[in-house]
Amino acid sequence: MLQATRPVWSAQYLRTGALVLVAALIGLYLYTYAPSFFKLNNAVNILVQASILGVLAIGMTYVLVSGGIDLSLPANMALASVLGGLYVQGGGSIVVGCFIMVAAATALGTMNGIAVAYLRMIPFVVTLATMTLASGAAVWLSESVSITGFPESFFDVLLARVGGVPLSVYVLGALTLISSLIFSSTIFGRWLYAIGINTRAAQVARVPIGLVTWLSYAVAGLMAGITAILLTARLGSASANMGSDSVVLDIVSACVVGGVSIYGGVGRPLGAVLGAIFITALSNSLNLLGVSFYFSLIVKGCVIIGFISLDNLARQPR
Repeated sequence: MLQATRPVWSAQYLRTGALVLVAALIGLYLYTYAPSFFKLNNAVNILVQASILGVLAIGMTYVLVSGGIDLSLPANMALASVLGGLYVQGGGSIVVGCFIMVAAATALGTMNGIAVAYLRMIPFVVTLATMTLASGAAVWLSESVSITGFPESFFDVLLARVGGVPLSVYVLGALTLISSLIFSSTIFGRWLYAIGINTRAAQVARVPIGLVTWLSYAVAGLMAGITAILLTARLGSASANMGSDSVVLDIVSACVVGGVSIYGGVGRPLGAVLGAIFITALSNSLNLLGVSFYFSLIVKGCVIIGFISLDNLARQPR
């Protein structure tokens, strides 16, 4: 038993050590060439941006830990925002509009879960197809135009600051706490790990694999719906462009850097959130240094490859 768990612990130590080293080197470089990075206003800005990515990363954690993946989260978020925005623009209540965002995103996540759990479809293929479907629907419904007309009360509430900290950061904190408790203290959390570690053994142990799998995708969809509300408030409008392809890269980067294994069975929501903060800070620092957006994608891609390599290396038999 000790032998089986050793590679996982090694992977965690390797990730942590690599993350601390990279953060220290970046911090030293920024202190020399971009000292504005360490200003309070910039730190708050990083937290606000990370709160959006963090909620999506929490949703992805549910799916990754269970052994799957959901590439459709950003597109799901964009479609949900557009649907809710169109309802509000047509004179509907903002409360109902927010409910539509959450319900639509959760429904799309549930659809992914049913396809993977009960129709035995490959997660990568299913969610890639859903991503295409949702992106196309969002562009078609919005006609590639930003949807405005949200009431001021919507922005007053969601952009409010409590103790100088934006509400979205508190939302991220609450979701992190709730999800951490689910993973560590509930039977559902134990089932997620069991399925991710060994599906066959989980089946023998009578774990309801189908139910747990589709629920993990439904929760991921729920997180996409919550993010749709937060991001719509921050941008001031709903748009199909909210779910750009680069967001998927950021979500996966956040999870991998935060210790969530793409092989399943390993990871915690708090780690994914810390990874989201790291990735957001990395993007922010590259921007301050004048690095182009496209080169920043290369950097993030290298980060993913590096941390996956560490994970894979640590899992090799010793």
